[in-house]
Amino acid sequence: MHKYILAAAMLLSIGAMAGCGSSGSSTPTTSTVTGKVADGYLSGAVVFMDKNGNYQLDSGEPSTTTDQNGAYTLNVDPADIGLYPIVAIAVKGQTIDMDNPTQTLTYSYLLSLPKESVSGTVSSNFISPVSSELREMTETGTYTMEQAMIQLRTRLGLQAGTDVLADYMADQANSDFQTMHTAARNMTALMGSQMNQVMAAGTTGTQLMDVNRYRAMMGTIFGNMSTLRIQTPDPAMIQTMTTTMTANLGNMPAGTPYRNMSTSFRCQ
Repeated sequence: MHKYILAAAMLLSIGAMAGCGSSGSSTPTTSTVTGKVADGYLSGAVVFMDKNGNYQLDSGEPSTTTDQNGAYTLNVDPADIGLYPIVAIAVKGQTIDMDNPTQTLTYSYLLSLPKESVSGTVSSNFISPVSSELREMTETGTYTMEQAMIQLRTRLGLQAGTDVLADYMADQANSDFQTMHTAARNMTALMGSQMNQVMAAGTTGTQLMDVNRYRAMMGTIFGNMSTLRIQTPDPAMIQTMTTTMTANLGNMPAGTPYRNMSTSFRCQ
């Protein structure tokens, strides 16, 4: 009898050990989200998964900094992929736009990628001013992702089917990608001009963002996209746009509760 009990105990022990050993091959506890950040590729930008939608880096949110090629890798919970947007902050005095690799940026600005476009199975989670505009359009609830893409293509004068989330820096021989890059440069210049209105000066990803002002700014940019896609837009028009935007954002009470900005993104 004792022999049978001993044999059973040994089998249970072996089964338990096998069970422990098998746990190592279970589903990984983290996944990676990789991609690049650009106006031109941005080196030294702060990138994070914005799990509470406040456009700022909070404790516990996965984060990293882009390398000299504008590339980033975030280690995230697999269950979070597709649930939250990825945000990138170009930091004044730290981030370098590789279009001008000898100097750091003189202003900060914020970019993002819509949560619907975040993937853990590709390396092309590309964050740009164009992806940022796409996100703000879908956030209004006025557009589906497909509708927002169609509107952006129209505003930018792109061919039907052009991927507005593509890495436009990867193929500058492509005329549509050239247009996207041009628009991105002009957009970030405008965004930078409003830095002090939408974020604390010198933001590094940990300071406050005024989400309402940011969304109003992106709505104004959307309305002027046909001008911003031009290689050398009329300086007087850009100055008027900047002055008007500054005044309008300044008239918005800072830190007010969220307001739907869908009227700023109307089709025309």
